[in-house]
Amino acid sequence: MLSLEEIKQDKALANDIDWDMTPEEAVTLYLEWGNNWSHGKMVKSRDDVSHYFVVNTWDNPPMIYLVRRNSDEAVDLALISIPDDLREDLANELATHKGVYGITPEIRKWLKRELLEKELAA
Repeated sequence: MLSLEEIKQDKALANDIDWDMTPEEAVTLYLEWGNNWSHGKMVKSRDDVSHYFVVNTWDNPPMIYLVRRNSDEAVDLALISIPDDLREDLANELATHKGVYGITPEIRKWLKRELLEKELAA
C-alpha cells in the first residue's frame, strides 16, 4: 500500500483525486449503471476510474484509505493513519458506528494540506 508521502510524489495520482467522491456516490456511478445519468456523471467504459479517500471505522483505530474504483473493482491503494485530534472529532461525529464513510471536511483539509505541502514549499 502507498503512504501519504508516496501519493505526494506521484503527481498524476495526487491530481486525479476526486475530493468530492463518497463511497455511496462511487457505488451509484460504477455499479448502478441504470441511474447514473441523473447524477450528471456517466461511466462509459472500464477505463473510467475514480480515486478518492474513505474513512474505514471497521479498523481500530479508524484509518483513511485511498481507493481506486472502476466498474470492475475497488482497490485500496493507500492506508493512512488519522491524526489524534481528527480521530477524536471523527469519534464524536460517528460514535461507535462501524462502516466505510466519506472523509469529513476536517480530514479533507488535512489531506489537502499534506499533499500540497511540498508544492507550496518549493
